[in-house]
Amino acid sequence: MTKTKSAPVAPLRKESAARKKLKAGARGAKKGAKKPTSPSVSELIVKAVSASKERSGVSLAALKKALSAGGYDVEKNNSRLKIAIKCLLTKGSLVLVKGTGASGSFKLNKKQQESKDKSKKVTKRPAIEYISFICPSCVRKMKKREQ
Repeated sequence: MTKTKSAPVAPLRKESAARKKLKAGARGAKKGAKKPTSPSVSELIVKAVSASKERSGVSLAALKKALSAGGYDVEKNNSRLKIAIKCLLTKGSLVLVKGTGASGSFKLNKKQQESKDKSKKVTKRPAIEYISFICPSCVRKMKKREQ
């Protein structure tokens, strides 16, 4: 066996106290991050479409102009805008009047707004009836407590 010289190993660098504090501060900032208070893109789109008074709806270009006039950066968030429009179309809150996908003209869906008003009038079941589906023995216990 021949002896080979190994390269000298460099000593490990110790982290200074200041550097540790910076790392800890960076971790703490991620945990305490708050949600933005500005309205979502979909809410802005719905407001812009409802504000327009055209019968044929609002085109994508007109929608972008309205949002940029309101202070929203359309060029930077173009993909978010298209995704939000597609999402609103699938939910049914917007209706596509002309075109396909996220390009075309859009209107608010009047039928969905009426159905939301009707759904608010739904009455809640009493707690005993609801629990009876889950566990019949729990219903007996609740009835005894009421007496």
